[in-house]
Amino acid sequence: MKKPVVFRVIPILILVFSVVIFSSCSDDNDDFNVDPTNQTLLEDDKAALLFMLEEEKLARDTYTYLNDLWSINQFANIKNSEQAHMNLVENLLIQNNIEYAIQPIGEFENQNLQNLYDQFEIDGAFSVASALEIGATIEDLDIKDLQEYLDASENEDLIAVFENLQCGSRNHLRSFINGIENSGNTYAPQFLSQEEFDLIITGDQEQCN
Repeated sequence: MKKPVVFRVIPILILVFSVVIFSSCSDDNDDFNVDPTNQTLLEDDKAALLFMLEEEKLARDTYTYLNDLWSINQFANIKNSEQAHMNLVENLLIQNNIEYAIQPIGEFENQNLQNLYDQFEIDGAFSVASALEIGATIEDLDIKDLQEYLDASENEDLIAVFENLQCGSRNHLRSFINGIENSGNTYAPQFLSQEEFDLIITGDQEQCN
């Protein structure tokens, strides 16, 4: 919904304060704004944005479902961050006049993502340990997919957004691994190499904006 234009009647200090509030980072330190460069997006870039919109939705929808089941802090916090990630991708789609659709929660246009969500619903209901492993799996996959798109693109706007999403996913992966290890379990990377995984897990929490 469009916001009413009221800037002409708001004192300039209040306006500046509002801008600061809306551009501040989230609790997970991975919500930021991108100033568009108006570079032309190639078809592969457009496809990457549309896919990542749904992959971030996969994370949001799955964490929402798992939080409803288990009420775990990781899911409660990170599902909101995933919505912020979706917003970033959506904003870039809008800026470039790219048509897109966001399906209802739990529904996906991409069949592979639909299959993952359906399986996550089944496995996530088994135990808290399984739910946390699903969280790590999603972030593991997300980091890998984002890196492939980053390596293939030269568009500065896409790169800025995807680097931020990847930074957030690294923080999320650390959070899920911490939960897994605190419960006495371990996680083996399924998409990242062991070297890439170890480098992330041994790193510090990052500021992503």
